[in-house]
Amino acid sequence: MNAMVWTVQLVLAGVFLTAGTMRLFAFAPTVQASEGPANGLVPFFPTRAKIIGIVEVALAFGVIMPDIFTPDGLVPEYLIIRLSAAGLALLMLIAGIYHARRSEPPALAVSLFLLALFVIVGRS
Repeated sequence: MNAMVWTVQLVLAGVFLTAGTMRLFAFAPTVQASEGPANGLVPFFPTRAKIIGIVEVALAFGVIMPDIFTPDGLVPEYLIIRLSAAGLALLMLIAGIYHARRSEPPALAVSLFLLALFVIVGRS
């Protein structure tokens, strides 16, 4: 079970590190390639994208970083990982609502939400 949870943590970290760095460094080309001209969709502003990218990268590092950097007895075991996974789950809940409002399929957001929940439960 522990190996499966670590595998899911690595998958979450890879997805969110990739998505976060793309939002930080390649936002304009990505939007032009995926959306094209504005056609009445809910806009996604560059400042908001940079904030979300920073949050995604920080939470991705929190998911894969074990609690070896915290002194013993100060925080419960795997607390940082569980809190980071909870942050990713909340982010994916908001992303699912955003995609549903844009009439886009929220399947990726829902699946990443479920993976984050699996990490929270697996590290409890």
